[in-house]
Amino acid sequence: QVQLVESGGGLVQAGGSLRLSCAASGGTFSNYAMGWFRQSPGKEREFVATISWSGYSTYYANSVKGRFTISRDNAKGTVYLQMNSLKPEDTAVYYCAARRSDTGSQVAYEYGYWGQGTQVTVSS
Repeated sequence: QVQLVESGGGLVQAGGSLRLSCAASGGTFSNYAMGWFRQSPGKEREFVATISWSGYSTYYANSVKGRFTISRDNAKGTVYLQMNSLKPEDTAVYYCAARRSDTGSQVAYEYGYWGQGTQVTVSS
């Protein structure tokens, strides 16, 4: 059983940066591909980024490509989401998720473990 805890959210002005962290415990972190998703009020949860268990393969939603970077430190059991050039439309609760597979996925139901989420608010 994997437990995930996100941190690093907050309030930032448009154009600013934040780095989200997701610490995993209770499992062998390197056995899991990881993903970041986000959800705004009244909207469905949407895919943001994913990374393979090795860290060599990453994939991003078009809306964040070139601005966000996903990375992981298997020794620390942590996945990160560096968010630059933030826009008001990036405002959402951000969730990390773990998938017992070597490859990541854009599909939320393919992830078996989820964190509680961290709020990111971008002011204009």
